[in-house]
Amino acid sequence: MNVIFSVIFFASLAVIAVTAPDRLLSSLLGGAGRAASTALTLFCIYAVWMGLSRVAEKSGFSRGAAKALKPLSKKLFKTENETALENLAMNLSCNLLGIGGAATPYAVKAIGELEKDGNDWAQMLLFVINATSIQLIPSTVIALRTGAGSGAAFDIFLPSLICTVFSTVLATALFTAFYKLKDKRRKLWR
Repeated sequence: MNVIFSVIFFASLAVIAVTAPDRLLSSLLGGAGRAASTALTLFCIYAVWMGLSRVAEKSGFSRGAAKALKPLSKKLFKTENETALENLAMNLSCNLLGIGGAATPYAVKAIGELEKDGNDWAQMLLFVINATSIQLIPSTVIALRTGAGSGAAFDIFLPSLICTVFSTVLATALFTAFYKLKDKRRKLWR
């Protein structure tokens, strides 16, 4: 991937150097400035959400969320592991709030617990759900749009909701069908 991005960068650099050499340095510096600004904005967003998730963990909210999501998590991920269920609940709640960066540590902890149990199904399903990143509130995108000066930062809400629900349902259905087919093939070859 680095090779592809490097080729694109150097090709763009060559085109700008030939077509508009006077704008080459200002384009590079402007892009670097925007990248630094975006990185700082994301850092602040994640710092706030990670702090809130830590408070939720310490206050027992995560255990309450795990309890509320326990029946769904048990059925969906087919596990009885309490620690895994708590981490799955926090991962799902962070994703639903649109803070995927804060959800990652919980996914890693959940995968570790599920791995101890040998629950391949739950590990792969968690990966699929995280890849589609179902979001009720796309807070990171809204914050980035606000930081970029958007006058209508919340316009992304409904399209984002529709897309993430559709992609998560479709990916989960395809994964389930594929996993069941794979399981049937395994039984036939025994």
